[in-house]
Amino acid sequence: MGARPNILHFFVDQQRFDTIHALGNPVIKTPNLDRLCARGVAFTSAYSPSPVCISARCSMIHGQYPMHTGCYANTRMPTDGRQTFMAALTEAGYRTHGIGKCHFNPDSYGLRGFQSRERQEEGGTSLDDLERNPYLKLLAAEGYDYLMEPNGVRGEMYYIPQPSQLPAKHHPTQWIGDRSAAFVAEQAGNAQPWYLFSSFIHPHPPFAPPNPWHKLYRAPLMPLPNRPPDFETLQTYVNRCQNRYKYRDQGIDRNLLRNIKAYYYACISFVDHQIGRILDVLEQTGQIESTLILFTGDHGEHLGDYDCFGKRSMHDSCARIPMIAALPGRLDGGRICDAPVSLVDLAPTFLAAAGAAVHTHPLDGADLAEIASGTCDRKRVFAQHAYTHHVDIVNRDRCVRPEYAENPALEVAAFSSYMAVSRDWKYIFSAPDDREFLFDRNADPRETRNMAGLPFCRQPLTDAREALFEFLRSGGEVSGIDGDRWRSFPKPEFPEDPDTGLLIQDGYTPWTSPRIPGYTD
Repeated sequence: MGARPNILHFFVDQQRFDTIHALGNPVIKTPNLDRLCARGVAFTSAYSPSPVCISARCSMIHGQYPMHTGCYANTRMPTDGRQTFMAALTEAGYRTHGIGKCHFNPDSYGLRGFQSRERQEEGGTSLDDLERNPYLKLLAAEGYDYLMEPNGVRGEMYYIPQPSQLPAKHHPTQWIGDRSAAFVAEQAGNAQPWYLFSSFIHPHPPFAPPNPWHKLYRAPLMPLPNRPPDFETLQTYVNRCQNRYKYRDQGIDRNLLRNIKAYYYACISFVDHQIGRILDVLEQTGQIESTLILFTGDHGEHLGDYDCFGKRSMHDSCARIPMIAALPGRLDGGRICDAPVSLVDLAPTFLAAAGAAVHTHPLDGADLAEIASGTCDRKRVFAQHAYTHHVDIVNRDRCVRPEYAENPALEVAAFSSYMAVSRDWKYIFSAPDDREFLFDRNADPRETRNMAGLPFCRQPLTDAREALFEFLRSGGEVSGIDGDRWRSFPKPEFPEDPDTGLLIQDGYTPWTSPRIPGYTD
């Protein structure tokens, strides 16, 4: 391979696995992701190690599953000094830079191994922090003193598709594209290899593409969600919680669902446009042949499948992610690899290509190049998400028991969903429901039938459960296991009142306020 490659890491938030035209979606337009597929390897069985923003990113940057990071949800990442792969690349002599959303917690402005960052995240901040928020600083300079929520109106509008209040040239997605293209251009001719994390907030809701992208897809032409017979039996506790607090459990409007999908796809296509601009600069500056390009995301989005919305569950619509990697001589040929892979595989992939290493802990993943070449014999990838952080949304007093306060690991286990995925089978256990799920990935790729109770499927069910138990025990994650069975926990109550637990998640630009004199006083 010769000299150490540059690394261009595209990252998206909440993009489903099935949203790339070249990989089988006939509706969506993704010419630049298609271009990347033709150049590299598309990993079509890629999964999140924990299908929610912070824990997925935590597992990715440390190359460890949640049982080793201790981050199972949108909670704190470890602050114990363990290295990220960015730190290892910096130590190995790479120029490392992050643009866009990192979602570090508790250190939102932290570097965590990057040499520098250009931060652009959701949520509010203060006027004192404008210097640390270059995108907001740009909006202030351009006269957007009326704009409260540049990423789209949240709260009650979280799942209401909406045209952005910003023109395309000042849209958050365009800003990531602009800054990423500028960084790539600046590196041309430098002997020092570089790593760029180009991280987009979209298509995370609110689905707010700019004009004219909001007209790219028309709602009546969009396919309806995956809603198989008896779909209610495929829902889990975490689905019901999310449907409630995202204002999506008071009836299904099919026209609205198709419009949601149209705007969601438009957000993806606008990101695709930025990726194309960045790839063009990479080509024009003569760097593309010496750059490892990797595109992926943190988790998916139900988008109405099973009458559900959001992420956090282990259905493919949430836990399965897009992943494409390209590097001449190592990950190339326009190939498809259906071996199960995970975000924990990114750290070993980047470090192997760079000749670098993490020194503080062992990595849980494998090099994607070895997986694609067939030299890695790993059979399964795993995932865990614990819904502890948001149980207060559905009345925490009903959910949390005294023994959980004494032993937090029990609370993690009581609200966890677990997953083990092989080429042929997907196994899930939802502790709050005390239910197992088994899906035949070949015969039932849309996950329409739970086969866990079928006598004909006892062997694959037992094999998958035992493999998951062995995996969990290897990391000391045993609070949810009782011998050769799952531990049973009291089922959490779900409030019947439809107004209990509705989401309030406002975060305003620092120069605005929801106060209206004479009306809100």
